[in-house]
Amino acid sequence: MLSQKNKDGLRNPWFLGMLGVVATAVLVNSVLVWYALHGRSSLVDHEYSTKDRKSDTETLGDIQAHNALAWQVTVKPPKIVVLATPAAYEIDVADRQDMPVSGEMEVVAYRPSDAEKDFSVPFSEVASGKYQGYIDFPLKGYWELRIRVKRGNDMFETESSKFLVAEKQ
Repeated sequence: MLSQKNKDGLRNPWFLGMLGVVATAVLVNSVLVWYALHGRSSLVDHEYSTKDRKSDTETLGDIQAHNALAWQVTVKPPKIVVLATPAAYEIDVADRQDMPVSGEMEVVAYRPSDAEKDFSVPFSEVASGKYQGYIDFPLKGYWELRIRVKRGNDMFETESSKFLVAEKQ
């Protein structure tokens, strides 16, 4: 018979099993909520609303200046990029009339999944409009390059397509 004083029901294996499933679900969800609140996602820039904020007119002005320059950037990447091995890159920059552009170049290695590992490398000009530099990638995975060329007051930026940094073989 069932009664309030009968404690045998609490020792039933089905009851204990269901209690274990519920307790496990609560524990797993608690861990996931803690991770979501304390782990920083690097896929979104957390200062997106204040960092480099420009008005629409400034942004349109930047786009018009970029289009007016119409510089052509040609990246000659290495065939294979291996983790923790310096990779030689050659970058050519020419203006609208195919004349070489001399100036200062900085290349930012950008990893979409981990913003803390982004870094920049200055490239040196080896000939007029020809730049060379070595990039040593600290992590395997997909990377992109953001190339910034500055000549006087003119600034030109472009991005490479994604490429894979392979693990050492």
